Amino acid sequence: MTSPKRPSNSGSRFGQYVTRTSLPRRTVLRGLGATIALPLLDAMVPSLTAAESTPAAAKNLRRVGYIYIPMGFNPAQWTPEGESLDTLPSSLAPLESVKDQVTVISNMHLQNAYPGSHATSNSAFLSAARAKLTESSDYYLGTTVDQIAAKQFGHQTQLPSLELSMDLLSTVGQCDNGYACVYQNNLSWSSPTTPLPAEAHPRIVFETLFGEGGTPEQRAEALRARASLLDSVTDEIKRLKLALGSDDRNKIDDYIESIREVERRIEHAERTAQDNPLPDLDRPVGVPVAYADHAELMFDLQLLAFRGDITRIVTFQLARESSTRTYPEIGVPEPHHPVTHHGNNPQKLAKVAKINQYHISLFAKFLEKMAATPEADGNLLDHSLYMYGSGMGDPDAHDHHNLPVVVAGGAAGKMRGGRHIRYENPEPLSNLHLTLLNKVGVPLETFADSTGRVEDLFDPVNV
Repeated sequence: MTSPKRPSNSGSRFGQYVTRTSLPRRTVLRGLGATIALPLLDAMVPSLTAAESTPAAAKNLRRVGYIYIPMGFNPAQWTPEGESLDTLPSSLAPLESVKDQVTVISNMHLQNAYPGSHATSNSAFLSAARAKLTESSDYYLGTTVDQIAAKQFGHQTQLPSLELSMDLLSTVGQCDNGYACVYQNNLSWSSPTTPLPAEAHPRIVFETLFGEGGTPEQRAEALRARASLLDSVTDEIKRLKLALGSDDRNKIDDYIESIREVERRIEHAERTAQDNPLPDLDRPVGVPVAYADHAELMFDLQLLAFRGDITRIVTFQLARESSTRTYPEIGVPEPHHPVTHHGNNPQKLAKVAKINQYHISLFAKFLEKMAATPEADGNLLDHSLYMYGSGMGDPDAHDHHNLPVVVAGGAAGKMRGGRHIRYENPEPLSNLHLTLLNKVGVPLETFADSTGRVEDLFDPVNV
C-alpha cells in the first residue's frame, strides 16, 4: 500500500479561518497519533466563486475503483437477457436498488492473458499486458490502469492510491504453470517491474488513513496511548464545529461517527482474535471471523477514504485466484477453486452462481452506502466510477473471453446506467480501461491492446 503523504499546508487551528470566506479543502484534525481528513463541507466552497474553481467542481470529485473477483462466473445466471436491466439474473439480483447506476458489459476479453492461467487472469485484469513467463524475480508485466490514474492526479490527495485485498498474499516462488506468485498476488503495478502489495488487515488500513504515520512500532505505541484514535481530536472537533453552519456540523457528526463505528468493529475483531487465536490460512490474524464482515469493513474503509478525499483511486481483490475459501454461510461448503472446475455439472455451476451472487451482494451494499452519502450536488456514487469483474471467463476452461464485467456510478458524468451492453464480437477489456481513464481525466489515446472506446457507456457529449 502506498505510504501516505501528508500535505504540508494543512492545518487545524480554526481561529485562523473563521473570518475567511471559506475553509481550506485540505483542513485536517490533528491529535496524538491521529490525522483526520474532512469530508467536503459547504464551508469549503467559496461564495461568489465560479463552480469550476471550487472543491465541489466535477474535476475535483473524480474517483475510480477496481474490484477483482477470481475464477470467472456462471454466465447463465449472470448475463441479462436483453439490453436493459429491468429483470436481473440471479447472480446480479443484489444490484436491484442501484441498477440505474450500473451497466453490465458482456463479451469482453483479455487476449494478453493467454495461455490461460490463474496468474495471468489476475495480472492482466488491470494491465491488459502479457506477463513474462518466469518463476524468478525477473518478472515483467505492465503499468496498471489505477497507477496510470495515480500518476495523473494521485498527487492531489494524501494517498496517491489504496491497494486492498481480503487474503494474505505472501506466497513466493512459482504459483501457476511457471508463473511467479507475484503475478497472482498483486493487482496493481506502478511500473512493469514494480508490483504494489495490497493490505488485508483493516486495522493497518485504518491507521494508514487516519493515523499519524511512522513505523509500525510507533503506530502501535500511539494506539496503546489512547483508547480510540478519535479521542485525541475531540477538542479539535468541538472548535471546528463552532465555526460551521448547522448542515456542516451534521456532516461532521455523521462522518466522525462513521469513523468511530468502523474503529469499534475493528476493535471487536481484534478482541475476538485474542479469545480465539487460531489463524485462518488465508486471513490475517485480528480480522473479523466472518468473510462478509471482513469484506464490509474493507468496503467501508474505501468509503471513508473517498469521503475525506484521502485518495481517489482504489483497487480491491475481493478474493484471490485459486482460493480454497469455503462459503458454508451460502450453502457452498466446498472450496471455491475445485467448485469452479465444474465440467458442466449443474450442481457445481449452481454453486459458482451462488458465489458470484454473494460477492456481488457485498459490492451492492457498498454502492448503496455510496449513494446514501451526500456530496456537493449529488452523492459519492455520482462522483465515482467502479469497475467490477474478473480476468477469467469460464473457469473450467481457464479462458479469458466473455468476462464478467460491471461498471457502476458516474451519474454526474452521465453514465448511461440500467443497461446491458453486449458485443457481437469479442471486445478488448483495454477499451473499457481506456474509456474509464478518459472519463476521470487521463488523456490517453490508447492503452495496451485497445482498439477504441466503449462509446455507449456515457452520453456522447460526456465521453
